Amino acid sequence: MVARRRAAAARAEVEADRRSRLHPRAARSSPGSTVQASHSHLSAEFLGVPAEQLRDGTLISGLLIAAASAVGFSSIGIPSIRAEATGSLSASLLLEGGHIVVHAVPSRETLLFDIVSPASHDCRKGVEVFARRLTSRDLKTVVRSRG
Repeated sequence: MVARRRAAAARAEVEADRRSRLHPRAARSSPGSTVQASHSHLSAEFLGVPAEQLRDGTLISGLLIAAASAVGFSSIGIPSIRAEATGSLSASLLLEGGHIVVHAVPSRETLLFDIVSPASHDCRKGVEVFARRLTSRDLKTVVRSRG
């Protein structure tokens, strides 16, 4: 047990050293610092969405492409969609410097939305695309700085 803790501490020290060499300002930063984040991460939860909309892979795929465009990305591929046996649907779109991922859960009338983009892009525009087309009762969002 002690050996594992020492190994974990050594790995953490090596990682901290690597970060300080790659990003010297970030290594010295404190929670209240003014270091610029490289990316934004927005998570949203659409509640009360009709199950028919959440099962519609074509709708979700089109919304992913429209959301990427609204945020300022040009797509580097097509959305990847996977339908689960439970009726749930997961879809993702890889972007230059980010991604958009959604998980639709018709049994709970919920769509989970996740977008990561460079800080220069406004992630909220992607959520707005989904909010205009999906009929949801409630929308909760959280935005975090990353990098």
